[in-house]
Amino acid sequence: MPTDVHQHIWPPALIELLRSRTTPPYLDAWTLHLAGEPPFTVDPADHDPEARIRLAATDGLDLALVSLSSPLGIEHLPPAEAVPLLAAFHDGALALPAPFAVWASPCLTAPDPEAVERELRRGCVGLQLPATALLDAAGWAHCAPLLDVLTRHDKPLFVHPGAAPPADATPPWWPALVPYAQQLHASWFAFRAFGRARHPALRVCFAALAGLAPLHGERLAARGGGRGEIDFDVFYETSSYGTRAVDALVRAVGIDVVVNGSDRPYAPPAVPDLGSDAALHALRTANPARLLHGRT
Repeated sequence: MPTDVHQHIWPPALIELLRSRTTPPYLDAWTLHLAGEPPFTVDPADHDPEARIRLAATDGLDLALVSLSSPLGIEHLPPAEAVPLLAAFHDGALALPAPFAVWASPCLTAPDPEAVERELRRGCVGLQLPATALLDAAGWAHCAPLLDVLTRHDKPLFVHPGAAPPADATPPWWPALVPYAQQLHASWFAFRAFGRARHPALRVCFAALAGLAPLHGERLAARGGGRGEIDFDVFYETSSYGTRAVDALVRAVGIDVVVNGSDRPYAPPAVPDLGSDAALHALRTANPARLLHGRT
């Protein structure tokens, strides 16, 4: 089942709620306003399910996993603001037709394990958390009750970039290249240092190759962090990277933990040239299946 583990679609009810807001995140018609990024003009076709079904067919996909875009910052809003937005996303996304399936998202200002369990029972494939919630020991401890729900249900975690901090006089590409990558880099090392011991059976997927954190293995060893064994339950999603970066990561962690993701509609899919059909099958089919369902 060829799979893209990282896409985004905003259901109509979520769009209307974002338009009803006057503080970030909010929509003014089709212009998105966030605290840490310049205004962004949204293409309505990007959130049209029929148009996205056609794109998935063009991409040769049997399964596309959609999630709430964590840079919106919804997970970190007060519960009275976050819960209606999350409900609108979950209800609308779970109603999408094939080939779409859904990552759940929680309110992190008042974590509710029962709410996560409810969304998993409704059909969500796992839980997405923003990397900004997982930067250190305190973050992993704060989210631990939610991750315990995943372990009980044998479902994976997807770590996605979170909201970018406000920054003046930076180019439009700055959030995606600097804070997003830094967040993923830090959350990967924090998982290694604090998360894995607390959650030994958890499968985790880091977006955007974890900000290329695994490529720092030699520096980690030089600084006393150990060389590190390959954790075959930690996966790396490929969005916005091509052959050179994916090949470098495969050299560091192996082919078996790299999974295909595009970040549609914010980036087109890239198919890395790794030299064989078997490698492409691993990225698009075999590895996503292990991420979702485990080694069996």
